[in-house]
Amino acid sequence: QVHLVESGGGAVQSGGSLRLSCAASGFPYRSFCMAWFRQAPGKQREAVARINADSTTTYADSVKGRFTISQDNAENTLDLQMNSLKPEDTAIYYCAAAPQYYDGSYHCYDYSFWGQGTQVTVSS
Repeated sequence: QVHLVESGGGAVQSGGSLRLSCAASGFPYRSFCMAWFRQAPGKQREAVARINADSTTTYADSVKGRFTISQDNAENTLDLQMNSLKPEDTAIYYCAAAPQYYDGSYHCYDYSFWGQGTQVTVSS
């Protein structure tokens, strides 16, 4: 059974930092794409950062240069280091996993496994 459990959320002032972690279990971690999504009140869920098995990363334009996604394949953990936080970063942050395949480069199927989310609140 797939389990994704986030931790590390909280409240911080604008300009501060937080580090989110996601503990994954129940699936072959190295065969999956991993990502962080977020959903702010009244807004659609959006992808914040993604990482593939070859450690290729992609970021939303709104967080480039401020957020860093990383993973530890030995520990099956996914992290998101968030620096220079802004009030608009306030949201529930979710860890997600998607099966991936390789045809010369890595591709991800739909993100079908989700954690319960962790709240991040940034005050001005």
